[in-house]
Amino acid sequence: MATEPAQQPPLLSNEEQTAVGILPPSHWQQQSTEEDPNDDSASSIGSFISSTASLSESIFKYRNIHGRTYHGEIGNAESWQPNDERHKEALDIAHHTWTVILDGKLYNSPLEKKNIQKVIDIGTGTGMWAIDFADEFPNAEVIGTDITPIQPSWIPGNVKFELDDCNAEWTWADNSIDFIHMRMLFGVVADWEALFRQAYRVCKPGGYTESLNSNSSFTSDDGSVKDDSAMAQWGRVWNAAGKKMGRPFEVYDLDLQRKGMEAAGFVDIQVREYFIPVNTWPEDKDLAEKGLWWKIMIESDLEGYLNYTFNAVMGWRPEETGVYAAQLRKEFKNPKIHGYTRARSVWGRKPE
Repeated sequence: MATEPAQQPPLLSNEEQTAVGILPPSHWQQQSTEEDPNDDSASSIGSFISSTASLSESIFKYRNIHGRTYHGEIGNAESWQPNDERHKEALDIAHHTWTVILDGKLYNSPLEKKNIQKVIDIGTGTGMWAIDFADEFPNAEVIGTDITPIQPSWIPGNVKFELDDCNAEWTWADNSIDFIHMRMLFGVVADWEALFRQAYRVCKPGGYTESLNSNSSFTSDDGSVKDDSAMAQWGRVWNAAGKKMGRPFEVYDLDLQRKGMEAAGFVDIQVREYFIPVNTWPEDKDLAEKGLWWKIMIESDLEGYLNYTFNAVMGWRPEETGVYAAQLRKEFKNPKIHGYTRARSVWGRKPE
């Protein structure tokens, strides 16, 4: 049975929110939020995968927050993403989006197939990365971990999924994993240095760990993302929510991936930056395609992405968040707004 948690008090007073540049929810009520009735870009995206893992019924006791379901109680785990059907489809779209952004690649680490025997995908979501990697490395055992059982049951024979919280003590043996993959864990990880210490411990000497994460904010180089716009407010609210949760969204800004790998002891650390436009405004066709998929990804379940952080954590009312979301969609569609974000892939090797 799903349960509705008590509403958390807002992190900041109105005065404190104003001081850090967060506009009050009522601001969006004053904006023109009329949407194009012919725009069905999000709703027309078909379902990718809707099956669920066949696991114990007890772990399906999900929490219900403003009509969306979230993972059950698993230690101190806390995820801001829903686990219902609509969001599962959004996660599948996100996997494709990241593949497009990485130019068709699943990873950046210099892996040799003959040396890859055991792989972990931390925070696997719907498991699409783990499944695609297993197809590319048919001789490797690929384990996808997550705190909610939303993975498909029809999977390659070399894939399995485990219910696990990456913030808890990892149970794999020391020096046992050839490649550890992490993607978009902002707002999930409480201590990034502790996370990479655990990765270092279980990684085989000569093995690699790789982390991919986007920035939590939108900006522009030409001033088209105005300070009082929904796009500019996006990062301010997310970052404030992360501070309250004790699980930062400012992973990119604080360079937590590289710093965590260095502190853990990884060597030969490499960094690759990605420029991600919002919508198709760039003249470059490759960037325009990436921008289109980024827009599709967010709009595929914008309310789901916002629900936990804006409503449950920051104390907005769902109707206020809905008005904000409508304004954000309007800005995403505006070709005169040249907004973008960035992402960073960091990988390092454990010394032999």
